[in-house]
Amino acid sequence: MNMEFFSKKILELSILLKRLKTHRTAGDKIVFTNGCFDIIHAGHVQYLTAAKAEGEVLVVGLNSDDSVRIIKGEKRPIVQEAQRAAVLAGLECVNYVTLFEDPDPFRLIQTILPDVLVKGADWGDGEIIGADIVKQHGGRVVRVPFVSDTSTSKIIETILRNFR
Repeated sequence: MNMEFFSKKILELSILLKRLKTHRTAGDKIVFTNGCFDIIHAGHVQYLTAAKAEGEVLVVGLNSDDSVRIIKGEKRPIVQEAQRAAVLAGLECVNYVTLFEDPDPFRLIQTILPDVLVKGADWGDGEIIGADIVKQHGGRVVRVPFVSDTSTSKIIETILRNFR
């Protein structure tokens, strides 16, 4: 595995902020989304591609293994954070990946202050964490349509059903 490629896209927050400052100076629109991305599937790829279409730079906040366990339960994640980050970094539409420990991305969004915050349409208007901050700073929130019949939970259910 070529770790040099991944190291250019998987960044600690302090380094990411320096890169984003350069992008902003160049006039690039910063798009942010987040998630666990435990088992990457076609719905994730479609979602991330749609997110990237909202600007020039797509930053993905990736829940750490500990925060995934808080959100999804002790048996998750299936795929460890370093591998999840590498898969995301391997996608052409993703410019940067940064891990975060909190169960929600509020502090990360507050720190990055993206121009566009993207979430799935399965999130209601009042449920999108950080939307108020983004809007207060002149940004916008975009809800991407949900891809039916694609979810990590359904993939896990299928595997368990077929291999019992």
